[in-house]
Amino acid sequence: MNNKQMTLMSTGFEKYAKTTRRAQFLADMDRVVPWGELCALIEPVYPKAGDGRPPIDLELMLRVYFLQHWFNLSDPAVEEALYDSLAMRAFAGVDLGDKPAPDETTVCKFRHLLERHNLGTRLFQEVGRYLQERGMTVSSGTIVDATIINAPSSTKNASGKRDPEMHQTKKGNQWFFGMKGHFGVDKKTKLIHSVAASAANMHDSNMLPELLHGQETQVWGDSAYAGQSVLIEALAPAAKDLTQKRGRGYKYLKPRQRIINRARSRVRARVEHSIGVIKRIFGFAKVRYRGIKKNAHRLFVTCALANLYIVRFRLLRLQGA
Repeated sequence: MNNKQMTLMSTGFEKYAKTTRRAQFLADMDRVVPWGELCALIEPVYPKAGDGRPPIDLELMLRVYFLQHWFNLSDPAVEEALYDSLAMRAFAGVDLGDKPAPDETTVCKFRHLLERHNLGTRLFQEVGRYLQERGMTVSSGTIVDATIINAPSSTKNASGKRDPEMHQTKKGNQWFFGMKGHFGVDKKTKLIHSVAASAANMHDSNMLPELLHGQETQVWGDSAYAGQSVLIEALAPAAKDLTQKRGRGYKYLKPRQRIINRARSRVRARVEHSIGVIKRIFGFAKVRYRGIKKNAHRLFVTCALANLYIVRFRLLRLQGA
């Protein structure tokens, strides 16, 4: 059997087929992402048709961009994936019988366009607004937390230096180099309502002003936020400080303090579900770019997509799926 016959059979003559988990995931996300609203944010700055080469359809480029976030793909890797995966091509709307998939340079230029106009923050805000309109409102309880996102510590690169905007920090008995993502997560829905990025050596509590919306009646957090009652009261006057107690070490806590910490941990642990989507499911455990700004942009977009993923089944039910 020649290659041409094999290609035909692999695209149109299969006798047996199965909906893969990837295809099902993309089908679900296709239905829950508010494409019209997100494209409307980008459209004013997107290149218009003129005398030169006509631009690729905006929604197609946004779909390819989201594929990068969901599957942790670089610009060259997402181009390769579009040729390799029928499910990805179908999701993006790429028809190889009509025109080629966007090349890595086109994908890179689209990403730079979004970064240049700071559209990552606006995409995150628009998704939040979209979810609130569908009844997923922010409650009065916020869980705050931070996670380390690793960066390459090697100096074997063109500059011979590590990224100057990344820093090292010690957690437990282990040293890490990179940045931190800081999150404010709704206690009830586990949705991320606030995001910030910093170098890894930034103390978690210093980012509290970026994470509270001000209407909280309860603020939960681990022991890194202990001793911040005055700041929490200033940021959210009605909030009760429910961060975990801290001594010189766990063994120095009194029995009652340990009981309180365990009870608070059961609530605080919900933030790990949201962070787990970002780092474990979407694979954002390492930075892809140099500098805080580019990676912060990626973090905002990833959080927007994580929120849609967390409530995707609820959104599908609202649509009558």
